[in-house]
Amino acid sequence: MHFDVFNGDADGIIALLQLRLASPKESTLISGVKRDIDLLAQVDVNKASSVTVLDISLEKNKQALDNLLNAGIDIFYVDHHRTGDIPQSPKLTTILDTDANTCTSLLINNHLNGRFSDWAIAAAFGDNMHVSAIELAKEKGLSGIQQSQLNELGTYINYNGYGQHLSDLHFNPVDLFKSLLEFPDPFQLIKQKKSLFSQLKEAYLADMVKAESAPVLSDCGTVKTVVLENAPWSRRVSGVFGNALANESPNKAHIVVTLLKNKEPNQQNNDSKRYTVSLRAPLNNKQGAGDLCAMFATGGGRAAAGGVNDLPHESLDKFIDIVANFYR
Repeated sequence: MHFDVFNGDADGIIALLQLRLASPKESTLISGVKRDIDLLAQVDVNKASSVTVLDISLEKNKQALDNLLNAGIDIFYVDHHRTGDIPQSPKLTTILDTDANTCTSLLINNHLNGRFSDWAIAAAFGDNMHVSAIELAKEKGLSGIQQSQLNELGTYINYNGYGQHLSDLHFNPVDLFKSLLEFPDPFQLIKQKKSLFSQLKEAYLADMVKAESAPVLSDCGTVKTVVLENAPWSRRVSGVFGNALANESPNKAHIVVTLLKNKEPNQQNNDSKRYTVSLRAPLNNKQGAGDLCAMFATGGGRAAAGGVNDLPHESLDKFIDIVANFYR
């Protein structure tokens, strides 16, 4: 049995989309919300004959990867996040590149010699790699309108991946992937009336209106921090809102903190508060975000973007100070 394991954001979904459009394969699909990256442990070692892994940190899945390799299972692993120590095994084939200007879908695009590059461009836009997306779009001769359409598509698919639980999302990433398989050409999807593209667009715009009125916790020369309430819309929009802020002020880092549901409802003081954190490095200085987030227990990411899944209130000021000092 083959397993396809992929991040539930635009990059993970579209990376697999390109692969399966090029090489259809019956497989068991494993995905989740964007921040659910401990996905490889869900592969059944007793049933798997081979596994494709896309857009989840090798470092965060090292033990599960070792278990699969030790069981003699063939692994194809493509990613752009922190790698940690890479196992040496004839069963493991990797395409790993942590450069801040690439993403998993762009790596797959190169692997497939550009067979579905329009989709790769959408993914790069969705992962907020606009420079790389535009460069590839210009190589293909896409018009400004076409670039804008792919930007929207990638952004909306990426937006759909954010949430604390699958119930926060508009579409389960596995179901979204299956739906996208019907469209080898993304422009066919964009042009289709009442499609999932238009559904996600409507939802995205509604959530972003709420985010734009969110309170600013702090704003200095190097970093701006915005706080979102504990609500499904906040969890959905946290990452794409961070991307939007980064694009507006490319010389500044941006932190979006989203209040988590209190595990002890009767406690209302600040000491009991916990947050999910999204960090975007300045677009003109795309380095360090993943490493900074990895300094905290549930954090990680890549050079340009990172996050902490569960940050206690007492650590928030420390996190902001570390970020501000790093980008000073």
